[in-house]
Amino acid sequence: MKESFFRIIALIRKELLAMFKDPKSRIVLVLPPILQCLIFGYAASYDLNNVPYAVLDHDHSAASIELVSKLDGSGIFSRVATLQRTSDIDKFINDARVLLVVVIDQDFERRLMAGMPAKLQIIADGRNSNTAGTAQSYINTIATDFTEQWRQENGQAANSGIKIATRAWYNPSLETRWYMIPSLIGTITMMMTLMLTAMSVAREREAGTFDQLLVTPFRPSEIMVGKALPSMMVGLSQATTILLVAQLWFQIPFEGSYFMLYLGLVLFLAAAVGIGLFISSLAGNMQQAMIYSFVLLMPFMLLSGLTAPIGNMPEILQYLTMINPLRYAISITHQVYLEGAGLRQLLPEMLALVAIAAVTLPFSAWLFRNRLT
Repeated sequence: MKESFFRIIALIRKELLAMFKDPKSRIVLVLPPILQCLIFGYAASYDLNNVPYAVLDHDHSAASIELVSKLDGSGIFSRVATLQRTSDIDKFINDARVLLVVVIDQDFERRLMAGMPAKLQIIADGRNSNTAGTAQSYINTIATDFTEQWRQENGQAANSGIKIATRAWYNPSLETRWYMIPSLIGTITMMMTLMLTAMSVAREREAGTFDQLLVTPFRPSEIMVGKALPSMMVGLSQATTILLVAQLWFQIPFEGSYFMLYLGLVLFLAAAVGIGLFISSLAGNMQQAMIYSFVLLMPFMLLSGLTAPIGNMPEILQYLTMINPLRYAISITHQVYLEGAGLRQLLPEMLALVAIAAVTLPFSAWLFRNRLT
């Protein structure tokens, strides 16, 4: 056991030296995460076509019912619940069951009939700032159309209509970078970890040192561990770099626990490394390893919820996202970073990552062992 441990340490040292001996390699491992954070932080934006929402109607009048029917019939808003109490708002937004809650004041129709502005409150989930901001603009448009129609039908003055008050949770200013930068902690980390792990064995084959490695006392399992751990260490260091950029440059407040964040990242990297080792077992050279990695990375990113809400995807693709580790990594970083979520709230995502790692790592080990024999 002791000898095995020292052999693994020696192999980890060898892998780290191979990664960092070239100055260009050191720059590639450090500079891209910073540049991508800055680019995504300043330039990324998204569209919206489906908004799950809940309504809390204190008025229960013909006017409030007509307004809600316009939201339901817009083709954009999908009502998932009709709330009865203000306390229900927390549960629906915290669980991400709705993007926003429309709260209609109890004297909504009376104020409209009296020619006074009627109050309409929009409580949005600011964790996805771009989506929330776009959804609020849609509601403003629908409310404006409703106001114009109400004035024409009831002969009201120009100062009558709906007065909208908006409030965003977890991201008061609805800044897109508050959503994007925490997402990059998982996205960039997976890109580098997957590629480094996939190319580790391919690099040995291409350099002609793989056969030499096979005649050493290393067991196949020790080689696999020695190849996996350096990639995880680099991934964690890159995640730390992105975290520092988020807090020191963009000054996005961190609400959660660093321990919970890194626990989720370790589980995520274990699942990603399993996929990377699978690729490395199949690839015959570094070019194949890079091609296989890019072929997998694009679907992982598209099905992670980074570029489009998962709820907007076809149902079959929503089921497919359940085997995507990046989906859970982005969810964990958002919940920890913006919400301050604890273990109880993160347990479903963490168990999903454990399940993915429990499948990919043993399968990769089996494939790795069979490719060596």
